[in-house]
Amino acid sequence: MIQHHQASPTNPTRVVLLGGSGFVGQNLSSHLQSAGIKSLSLSSKDVNLIHADAIDKLRRIIQKDDAVVVASALTPDKGKDIGTFMRNLHMVEHLSAVFETNPCAHIIYISSDGVYADGENPIRETTPTNPGNLYGWMHVAREQMIQYAAQKHQVPIMLLRPCAIYGAGDTHNSYGPNRFCRAALGDGIIKLFGNGEEKRDHLFVDDFSRMIIACLQHRSAGVLNVASGKSVSFFEVAELVARLSQRPVKVEGTPRQNPITHRHFDVTEQIKAFPTFSYTPIEKGIAATIAGLRKKEAA
Repeated sequence: MIQHHQASPTNPTRVVLLGGSGFVGQNLSSHLQSAGIKSLSLSSKDVNLIHADAIDKLRRIIQKDDAVVVASALTPDKGKDIGTFMRNLHMVEHLSAVFETNPCAHIIYISSDGVYADGENPIRETTPTNPGNLYGWMHVAREQMIQYAAQKHQVPIMLLRPCAIYGAGDTHNSYGPNRFCRAALGDGIIKLFGNGEEKRDHLFVDDFSRMIIACLQHRSAGVLNVASGKSVSFFEVAELVARLSQRPVKVEGTPRQNPITHRHFDVTEQIKAFPTFSYTPIEKGIAATIAGLRKKEAA
């Protein structure tokens, strides 16, 4: 259950954003600025959480009235091995050491829906965490670590578990809207796993930033899956991208390597906590993504 520590939306004194140079971080920084919220965006060039010297650096930076958004993690494209897993844990080990001695006003940790097992439907906030890979287990462990550190000073902490995020600023070229849009604007061939039968929820990055800001303004605490509750197949997404790209695009199936698995979200808790929040229709989000990619190419 989500607990709002501020019934009326109120901007935090300052937001310290860790992972500010990433896909989500850059988008969130822009939305914070538009909302008139004072923020300090930090990348690994400013404070490298993997290194122990990050502890002293952050102790000098984070103040008691700050809200801290943790958007820093090594994603699977950086490695899926034990070494990457441990580096991700060291990042939050060092951050937790800061929270244990330097309490702040609010913490938001950006996790992932990868903490849930494949084939578990529908996904709710009460669904047991049982990931099938080290990336998912990394987020499970980091959630526990950061909660443990926050409890010492009773700092409200919000764990956000977004589904797959898409948008023009994506740096991972992950399967789905991000890769499909780039393929459509590139060689004009979108390749599907199998025939794209899997149904998934797709989260437009602007919507995720708006949800993070809503949580900041309410000093929300708890666990929340961030998804629209509307799942569509990858084939439908590919066809939509092909149509919106306004150029000849071929959608091809490929021999399937893995079994078909769907993922659906029960968004009841989200509706209760944020009843007026609405998501961008996927057609509009993909159109914006294509326009953003074209703008980047022209720059």
